[in-house]
Amino acid sequence: MGANTPTVTDATWNTAVLKSDKPVLVDFWAEWCGPCRKVAPILDEIANELGDKVTIAKLNVDENPNTARDYNVLSIPFLMIFKDGQPVQQAVGLRPKSEILKLINSAL
Repeated sequence: MGANTPTVTDATWNTAVLKSDKPVLVDFWAEWCGPCRKVAPILDEIANELGDKVTIAKLNVDENPNTARDYNVLSIPFLMIFKDGQPVQQAVGLRPKSEILKLINSAL
Protein backbone atom coordinates (compact mmCIF):
# COMPACT_ATOMS: atom_id res chain seq x y z
CA MET A 1 0.00 0.00 0.00
CA GLY A 2 1.02 3.56 -0.46
CA ALA A 3 2.35 5.54 2.44
CA ASN A 4 -0.71 7.80 2.36
CA THR A 5 -3.43 5.18 1.92
CA PRO A 6 -4.07 3.17 5.09
CA THR A 7 -5.60 -0.29 5.01
CA VAL A 8 -9.05 -0.87 6.52
CA THR A 9 -10.52 -4.26 7.34
CA ASP A 10 -13.87 -5.72 8.31
CA ALA A 11 -12.74 -5.32 11.93
CA THR A 12 -11.68 -1.66 11.64
CA TRP A 13 -14.41 -0.53 9.21
CA ASN A 14 -16.77 1.16 11.71
CA THR A 15 -14.06 3.18 13.42
CA ALA A 16 -11.92 4.02 10.39
CA VAL A 17 -14.69 4.78 7.89
CA LEU A 18 -18.16 5.16 9.39
CA LYS A 19 -17.08 7.16 12.46
CA SER A 20 -14.47 9.28 10.70
CA ASP A 21 -14.76 13.03 11.24
CA LYS A 22 -13.76 13.69 7.61
CA PRO A 23 -14.74 12.18 4.27
CA VAL A 24 -13.23 8.76 3.49
CA LEU A 25 -12.67 7.43 -0.02
CA VAL A 26 -12.45 3.64 0.12
CA ASP A 27 -10.71 1.74 -2.65
CA PHE A 28 -12.12 -1.80 -2.77
CA TRP A 29 -9.37 -3.83 -4.45
CA ALA A 30 -7.59 -7.21 -4.71
CA GLU A 31 -3.99 -8.33 -5.36
CA TRP A 32 -4.90 -10.06 -8.65
CA CYS A 33 -6.68 -7.01 -10.11
CA GLY A 34 -4.60 -5.24 -12.78
CA PRO A 35 -6.68 -2.04 -12.88
CA CYS A 36 -6.49 -1.92 -9.06
CA ARG A 37 -2.69 -1.81 -9.26
CA LYS A 38 -2.93 1.02 -11.80
CA VAL A 39 -5.23 3.17 -9.66
CA ALA A 40 -3.18 2.69 -6.46
CA PRO A 41 -0.41 5.24 -7.26
CA ILE A 42 -3.04 7.77 -8.38
CA LEU A 43 -4.85 7.42 -5.04
CA ASP A 44 -1.57 7.72 -3.12
CA GLU A 45 -0.76 10.90 -5.05
CA ILE A 46 -4.19 12.39 -4.32
CA ALA A 47 -3.91 11.47 -0.63
CA ASN A 48 -0.56 13.24 -0.49
CA GLU A 49 -1.96 16.34 -2.22
CA LEU A 50 -5.16 16.63 -0.15
CA GLY A 51 -3.54 15.87 3.20
CA ASP A 52 -5.97 16.15 6.10
CA LYS A 53 -9.05 17.06 4.02
CA VAL A 54 -9.90 13.43 3.24
CA THR A 55 -8.78 9.92 4.12
CA ILE A 56 -8.12 7.55 1.24
CA ALA A 57 -8.25 4.00 2.52
CA LYS A 58 -7.88 0.58 0.89
CA LEU A 59 -9.94 -2.53 1.60
CA ASN A 60 -8.84 -5.87 0.13
CA VAL A 61 -12.07 -7.61 -0.91
CA ASP A 62 -10.54 -11.09 -0.75
CA GLU A 63 -9.41 -10.60 2.86
CA ASN A 64 -12.52 -8.66 3.95
CA PRO A 65 -15.53 -10.21 2.22
CA ASN A 66 -18.12 -9.03 4.76
CA THR A 67 -17.69 -5.32 4.11
CA ALA A 68 -17.48 -5.87 0.35
CA ARG A 69 -20.73 -7.86 0.52
CA ASP A 70 -22.43 -5.26 2.74
CA TYR A 71 -21.79 -2.56 0.13
CA ASN A 72 -22.64 -4.79 -2.85
CA VAL A 73 -19.16 -4.57 -4.37
CA LEU A 74 -19.37 -6.77 -7.47
CA SER A 75 -16.56 -5.31 -9.61
CA ILE A 76 -13.20 -3.82 -8.70
CA PRO A 77 -11.62 -1.39 -8.49
CA PHE A 78 -14.63 0.10 -6.77
CA LEU A 79 -14.28 3.54 -5.22
CA MET A 80 -16.84 4.70 -2.68
CA ILE A 81 -16.73 7.93 -0.71
CA PHE A 82 -18.30 8.18 2.72
CA LYS A 83 -19.30 11.34 4.54
CA ASP A 84 -20.75 11.32 8.05
CA GLY A 85 -20.84 7.53 7.93
CA GLN A 86 -22.93 7.35 4.76
CA PRO A 87 -21.89 6.48 1.19
CA VAL A 88 -22.36 9.56 -0.99
CA GLN A 89 -20.62 8.76 -4.29
CA GLN A 90 -19.14 5.74 -6.05
CA ALA A 91 -17.28 4.79 -9.20
CA VAL A 92 -16.47 1.40 -10.71
CA GLY A 93 -13.37 0.66 -12.75
CA LEU A 94 -10.13 2.47 -13.45
CA ARG A 95 -10.74 6.23 -13.41
CA PRO A 96 -8.46 9.13 -14.31
CA LYS A 97 -7.16 11.36 -11.54
CA SER A 98 -9.46 14.23 -12.57
CA GLU A 99 -12.55 12.05 -12.18
CA ILE A 100 -11.42 10.76 -8.77
CA LEU A 101 -10.85 14.35 -7.62
CA LYS A 102 -14.39 15.29 -8.70
CA LEU A 103 -15.72 12.36 -6.68
CA ILE A 104 -13.81 13.52 -3.61
CA ASN A 105 -14.69 17.20 -4.04
CA SER A 106 -18.38 16.34 -4.09
CA ALA A 107 -18.02 15.27 -0.45
CA LEU A 108 -15.83 18.11 0.82
